[in-house]
Amino acid sequence: MKNYSLNIHGTLFDLSVPRVMGILNVTPDSFYAGSRKQTEDEIRLRCRQIVEEGASIIDIGAYSSRPDAAHITAEEEMERLHRGLRIVREECPDAIVSVDTFRADVAERCVGDYGVGIINDIAAGAMDERMFDTVARLQVSYIMMHMQGTPQTMQHAPHYDCLMREVFVYFAERIHRLHDMGVNDLILDPGFGFGKTLEHNYELMAHLEEFVRTFDLPLLVGISRKSMIYKLLGGTPADALNGTTVLNTIALMKGAHILRVHDVKAAVEAVRLVEAMRQSALSAPEPFTR
Repeated sequence: MKNYSLNIHGTLFDLSVPRVMGILNVTPDSFYAGSRKQTEDEIRLRCRQIVEEGASIIDIGAYSSRPDAAHITAEEEMERLHRGLRIVREECPDAIVSVDTFRADVAERCVGDYGVGIINDIAAGAMDERMFDTVARLQVSYIMMHMQGTPQTMQHAPHYDCLMREVFVYFAERIHRLHDMGVNDLILDPGFGFGKTLEHNYELMAHLEEFVRTFDLPLLVGISRKSMIYKLLGGTPADALNGTTVLNTIALMKGAHILRVHDVKAAVEAVRLVEAMRQSALSAPEPFTR
């Protein structure tokens, strides 16, 4: 696995061993009900849980991007983030924080007011044309995700003539633009569940290693409790932890550098097990042959 690092406020954040990003939803309508944190006490407890269970990044989001989610204004999104980020900074002042937003103004205020180090953009600049200029000016790490459509339309019959080619062209064009603007700390997210059918999601997973090989950038995988798991196995998001861990393990073996998850402890354990296997393979003698 190739070693990567990100510049977070002038300090190198090492990705030579995969990292876990814990999800903090300060929304009333995220797809997984167990992730919704509304009260001050809930947010404080969740912050501490994310850090204590071993995550390296807290990813805070205030705009639900589940299919057909209600659209909210930037003012409402920022109001939720102000409350959440204030608590995060009180409880976990040294934590690396990512903000999950597609809005450039919201991202800029979170970086300036609360020292957020990573912008996590589900739209890769497509829902706010100022986002790339903002990222370049702020010089923060930037996660760009592939999505076909918007959260309100993305699951209305998604279609691709060639999924992998279209996703790769989408990223290649944006990477080129951002590099030309002086942005180097980029992370790719294939966008599982965002404008994809069940079959599309598993095609992406089957070819995951090609993202790193093609683009030579760190890769984030976010499949935690998503419908690609429970629609295949049955149940609801509440039943999808085991499937999540299985797919996270596959993603790690295919080169994922960051796992974005609701269940931090399970993901940290998956990383430890896969890394133990990798280290054993590196140190093992030549295979025995008869």
